[in-house]
Amino acid sequence: MSKKKNIIIVILMAIVIYGLSIAGFVLKDKDFSESERRTLTKFPKFTWETADSGEFMEKFEKYTLDQFPLREQFRSLKAGFSMYILGQKDNNDYYIKNGYVSKLEYPLNESSIEYAATCIDSIYNKVLADTDCKIYGVIVPDKNYYMSDGYPSLDYEKMYDIVESRLPYISFVDVKPLLSIEDYYKTDTHWRQEKITDVADTLLDKMGAEKPVRNYTEQTNTKPFAGVYYGQIGLKVPTEELHYLTNSVLDSCTLFDMENNKTLGIYDLEKGQGSDPYDLFVSGAKKPVMVITNPNATTDKELVIFRDSFGSSIAPLLAESYAKITLVDTRCIQPGYLATFLKLENQDVLFLYSTMVLNNSVELLK
Repeated sequence: MSKKKNIIIVILMAIVIYGLSIAGFVLKDKDFSESERRTLTKFPKFTWETADSGEFMEKFEKYTLDQFPLREQFRSLKAGFSMYILGQKDNNDYYIKNGYVSKLEYPLNESSIEYAATCIDSIYNKVLADTDCKIYGVIVPDKNYYMSDGYPSLDYEKMYDIVESRLPYISFVDVKPLLSIEDYYKTDTHWRQEKITDVADTLLDKMGAEKPVRNYTEQTNTKPFAGVYYGQIGLKVPTEELHYLTNSVLDSCTLFDMENNKTLGIYDLEKGQGSDPYDLFVSGAKKPVMVITNPNATTDKELVIFRDSFGSSIAPLLAESYAKITLVDTRCIQPGYLATFLKLENQDVLFLYSTMVLNNSVELLK
């Protein structure tokens, strides 16, 4: 009986191993992982040079990992086993707490904070130093600030102290007390637009701009929202809804994309159906210069926002109080080129960056 049992086990293992191997050769390679939001590795080109250097085998290993049959199912199995059977608190630095998914962000990278401050200094020296602009700043806490109890986390207070002491010409607005974990998406890094009208009002108060009535209609993007952490965690978690706020003033606003010489609405509904629906807000981040124009403005005040992706969803909430808002992402344009696009004299200027970007600031340009 024991011999038969062993034979059956060997046969089953052979079926699994050879079956997966054959499937790997037969099945068509996938181009993109929707859950991970990334392009998958294709079979590498073989040359004697790449074989001799080891480059071919390195790329081939990545290819086999990316194109392995039932890859998503095995990822989920591994994550579930690690967290629910072995009792690990995270899976490859991703964790779930009270239904919210996040990624561990630690330790504090002081050299990165210093580099980010140097980049902001570069902007100030090149286009702001000799102007009458009023300069404000917001450091948006990532959601670990509100959910990392029991997990390693950044020394947030030290980060804020370093940035504020390094940039004395910026009047910082503390938004931490205005936020809670419920103001963030469960599967994504970003804050929810419908939850941050109080943050927008606080900023407008600080900048001396008139607050709008905020008579909004809350719209729901038709595509279910699976944020950046949805696929990274490796577990089955629910999708959620992405809401955006509209009214007659916002509907009349235009958004000009200088890079592509294209005029859009303040919400890009086509992007809302793409791989990252959060790009619905002002057509997404990582755009060098975008300009919001409000034809119904009751003021001639202008605002310039140097920002990361957190600025995308709050910009429309500030648009009613300004005739023009210029959005600049200095991950895409060097400060030396800003004078070509910006004529800064007496505008309000807002530096708005998340703690994640400041702690990983290598993409910022100076």
